[in-house]
Amino acid sequence: MNQADIFPIETTILYTPAWYSDDAREEQVLPLAPGHYKVTPGQGAARWTVTSLKDGETVYRGIGPVEIRRAHPSR
Repeated sequence: MNQADIFPIETTILYTPAWYSDDAREEQVLPLAPGHYKVTPGQGAARWTVTSLKDGETVYRGIGPVEIRRAHPSR
């Protein structure tokens, strides 16, 4: 038994628009909980950004809108 068996690892799904469709969404798994990310909406022609609050890394910069959702815990 390891720590992940006792405390499930919480991950996040980042949903972004697909460039090729108005209806399709792309999914990207992010390793931290949803509260560890900051979404900054684009204004005008500016791109949307998603930044990790843990290390300041930009994990997404592109077209929006984007959505962050909690993924089911890993076991």
